[in-house]
Amino acid sequence: MKIMRKQIKQPGLLPGTLVYVGDNEGVKSTIKLIDYNAEKIIETDVQNPEELIACLKKDTVSWINITGLNDLELIEKVGQIFEIHPLILEDIVNTDHHPKFEEYDDYYYSIVKMLTYNDQKKEMNSEQVSFVLGENYLITFQEIEGDVFDSIRERLRKNKGRVRRENADYLYYTLLDSIVDNYFLVLETIAEETEQLEDHLLIKVTDSSIMQRIHQLKRQLIFMRKSVWPLREILSSIDRLESDLVKNNSKLFFRDVYDHTIQIMDTVENLRDIVTGMLDIYLSTVSNRMNEVMKVLTIIATIFIPLTFIAGVYGMNFQFMPELRWKLGYPLVLATMLSVGVSMLLFFRRKKWL
Repeated sequence: MKIMRKQIKQPGLLPGTLVYVGDNEGVKSTIKLIDYNAEKIIETDVQNPEELIACLKKDTVSWINITGLNDLELIEKVGQIFEIHPLILEDIVNTDHHPKFEEYDDYYYSIVKMLTYNDQKKEMNSEQVSFVLGENYLITFQEIEGDVFDSIRERLRKNKGRVRRENADYLYYTLLDSIVDNYFLVLETIAEETEQLEDHLLIKVTDSSIMQRIHQLKRQLIFMRKSVWPLREILSSIDRLESDLVKNNSKLFFRDVYDHTIQIMDTVENLRDIVTGMLDIYLSTVSNRMNEVMKVLTIIATIFIPLTFIAGVYGMNFQFMPELRWKLGYPLVLATMLSVGVSMLLFFRRKKWL
């Protein structure tokens, strides 16, 4: 997961100039079309964008899913067919945009982050999904193959639920709802990781890998917050729309997704507090452990200071030192040094420094 992708767009270009910004330049661009109504459904792999012109005249709902954003000629051709503003096309191929919603006369445009979690690498992956909602069509732009919409496709094929009986705005709702529902799955995985890390922290607090994992979790939660917070504004904007593109009976469903985003934000904030607390515990424990080590070393050094002084005095080897020729001098000095050390230890214990 990258906080920000490397920008390859040159400064000074004209507004609306298409430049792909992303990490998936090798993905082949494809167009898949699903036409449906209450009675029928037709799935087509579109080879020529010109075939999409018919979608504007059909009495069915058309879901046009475009995968791969590096074919700028194809993206520009689709934009011409559906009269999509060049600035929107520029945003579509720039995959580092934050989520947003824009209202135009004949269509709505929005950007949403689709999040998944890689259990093996223990990291969160983000993909930008752009939506263009028209009267009887919905265009989705994705970076790569694979998404969280398979359940929606199955509902369309098997005519389950009300999606086949509704307009394109309801399809738009179901896709947004699927993305938000997957946020919960990602959060559950992060919560499990947090609990395991918390238990590990209590057992092996000095494990240096804990610090790295705590920072990784914190970055993931920050990125998730950045992805979900604007989505609340998108859903709030949809609820305030006065347009036939989003029917009043569909707004109730968008409000339900809005409620889900509030739950997600609360969970993200709670997890962030837990992770921050774990970081404080780790740093405090390491600091306390260092203090204990320093205390022991200081006590040892303090005990040896007078002993070193005594040894230094008798190490001067002056010729006229009376104790040097005394037979009991050596054991007496050792006994004195031992008594000094024991006395200092007893003094430290009495002061509760040990």
